[in-house]
Amino acid sequence: ISLADDVAVTKRVLATHGGPVILVGHSYGGAVITEAGNDPKVAGLVYITAFALDNGESVSALIKDPPPGAPAPPILPPQDGFLFLDKAKFRASFAADVEAEKAAFMADSQVPWGVNALSGTISQAAWRTKPSWYLIVTEDKMIPPPAQHFMAKRAGSTVVEVAGGHAIYVSQPNAVAKLIEDASKGVSKKAGS
Repeated sequence: ISLADDVAVTKRVLATHGGPVILVGHSYGGAVITEAGNDPKVAGLVYITAFALDNGESVSALIKDPPPGAPAPPILPPQDGFLFLDKAKFRASFAADVEAEKAAFMADSQVPWGVNALSGTISQAAWRTKPSWYLIVTEDKMIPPPAQHFMAKRAGSTVVEVAGGHAIYVSQPNAVAKLIEDASKGVSKKAGS
């Protein structure tokens, strides 16, 4: 499974909608919406502590040389072309502000991440032509907050900051929903003006 595969699936879903659509991406999903967001039906992009890549960038390029002291995500060696997080370290790195029982369930039910998805590059970053919003999560151990700030600023995103971990959509779903709602209103205002 590659970035191109994930973008193709997203475009198939977009083809079933009349538009306009706001794409929301969490973590690696940010790379997917950055490329798929070029579809004419897409009116805006919402990044939830996500990779807002630029033209020619890949997730692997951004994560290969973390700054000194940055947390290292507990990614296990690939198995059959897929990556998983170490279950023993999952909560501390991915879901630190999620109840222990729920975090354990999340660790046990991880969706595998295709190794090839990491190296897929962006051909045209949709945030260069579409409005974007970015939820910066200040206690994230997967995508360091300074990296989130860098990507959000570069994309010209409207930024909201929330204290929480990488699984902010579980620990604070209302904050995520509010940003999506604000993006929807922002896109509607822009379309009406």
